[in-house]
Amino acid sequence: MNNFMKYKEYLGSVNYNDEDEIFYGKVEYIRSLISYEGQDV
Repeated sequence: MNNFMKYKEYLGSVNYNDEDEIFYGKVEYIRSLISYEGQDV
């Protein structure tokens, strides 16, 4: 699964890891690396 979500002017990727049962992703199209993870969206 590879989807995107939008927050204000930012676009972030959303992926799911079946083994760890978590969602994770990163903010796209910026110079810095901002990543995130969680158990639900």
